[in-house]
Amino acid sequence: MNTMTLSHLSGWGFAALACAALLVGFSKTAVSGANTVSLAIFAAVLPARASTGVLLPVLIAGDVLAVLTYRRHAHWPTLWRLFPAVAAGVVAGTLFLVWADDGIVRTSIGAILLLMAGVTLWRRRRENGGAGAAPDPVTTRAGRAKARSYGVLGGFTTMVANAGGPVMSLYLLSAGFRKLGFLGTSAFFFLIVNVSKVPFSAGLGLIDGRSLLLDAALAVFVVPGALFGKWAVNRINQRLFEQLVIAATVVGGVQLLLR
Repeated sequence: MNTMTLSHLSGWGFAALACAALLVGFSKTAVSGANTVSLAIFAAVLPARASTGVLLPVLIAGDVLAVLTYRRHAHWPTLWRLFPAVAAGVVAGTLFLVWADDGIVRTSIGAILLLMAGVTLWRRRRENGGAGAAPDPVTTRAGRAKARSYGVLGGFTTMVANAGGPVMSLYLLSAGFRKLGFLGTSAFFFLIVNVSKVPFSAGLGLIDGRSLLLDAALAVFVVPGALFGKWAVNRINQRLFEQLVIAATVVGGVQLLLR
């Protein structure tokens, strides 16, 4: 598998990826799941399989900044409950990538984006407004089954398309997290999950020294995005921004399906 380097990109291509990296930083510290737009940009500019390997270190850079910002607000019982199911989903996603060619991966990413947009719209219709109470440990059989199902789907989507954000956002919101608890828990969740995916991606040939040089150039743009997100998290019109994210995600998913 050939990875991507700066020499493969036009000026406009690099500019698009830089904007996507900026949005990654913003999504990690302000609106979790907004980086589905970044996913669509990466998959449009780069070959679909290669895009997942290039995007992963950029996401990890954003995760580190999010953890540094919201580290005091993580809810570890929720994280420990999710990790075993997520691991199973990551393994399933790795096996899928071994089998799938670039066209299938591109179609799958497009379908996953549209599915996540649909899930987000469904979530918005179900929300009753306002922040929920602090999350309680899930002790019922139905609660454990819910955590396992979200975990497996989140692990699979994050391995195949780096698109686990909307799945986990839905789960954390349904668990009653307030804004800071939501951001702190998701920050640690994605840092741990994304770092654990690196050996799988490297083993599939999606990450190597050349692609990491491209990542180093793009990571520079994650920092201002994260700083802006930290400033904006209590100031932005969340509803309007989510509507824009959903619209952009749908456009990106359709474009990948038709490409």
